[in-house]
Amino acid sequence: MKGIHQEIQTGSASSRKVGSGEYLIDLTIYLSAIFLVREVYFQSLGFLANGLFWSFTGLAVAVWRMKARGVTWVELGLCKPDNPKKLVIVTAITLGMSIGSIIIFEILKDQFAWNLSPDTSNEASVSKFGNLENNWVLFFSIIPVIWLESFLEEILDRGFMMNWIERMFSSTLFATILAVILQAVIFGFRHSNDFSERSITVGLIGLGMGLGYVLFGRNLWPLILAHCALNTVSMLGRVG
Repeated sequence: MKGIHQEIQTGSASSRKVGSGEYLIDLTIYLSAIFLVREVYFQSLGFLANGLFWSFTGLAVAVWRMKARGVTWVELGLCKPDNPKKLVIVTAITLGMSIGSIIIFEILKDQFAWNLSPDTSNEASVSKFGNLENNWVLFFSIIPVIWLESFLEEILDRGFMMNWIERMFSSTLFATILAVILQAVIFGFRHSNDFSERSITVGLIGLGMGLGYVLFGRNLWPLILAHCALNTVSMLGRVG
């Protein structure tokens, strides 16, 4: 963990001195924007186009606040991985942590009969993406958009938001732990706006991604690849 904290401090040192209150203001602006923009929905465009509109709005706000603080995407981990073999290994481990946490949750949920709102994502997917059953043309037409959305979610949720939470608490070990947890909670809630089975499972994916980011060098590419893989498998399950 010492190396992690040194890396955070090095990144912070490359930008001007910023107080915790300023990072709090940035987070307040960002979170307000990403939740309020979801109240805007253009019926004629469909879910995917609206989703990209929401994500690019969040990206615009993040870039705005990053420029104000003198922070670059490279500092946050959007840079070329050092080793292709390490990239594959870290991607697989991160993917495994996310999937493993969901499996553990499903076991605990069944064991203790937790009363949660059911996951209706499969039913909702038809209205969001169209009927994918045996429709490979539709699948290949929308999967690039799904990958783009996966990319945007990782650079914003793990790259921007998680680092800003850390910096708000002075980049201590406590701040790192809190940032991993809080970004996962927000990530899960943002996908369903309630406390349901879906919000928990998506939050656990965010938790796995956050842990992978912190533990394995703070490079965003393994997370992006793992996220794309998860969403691809999910969409394939709706085709077959």
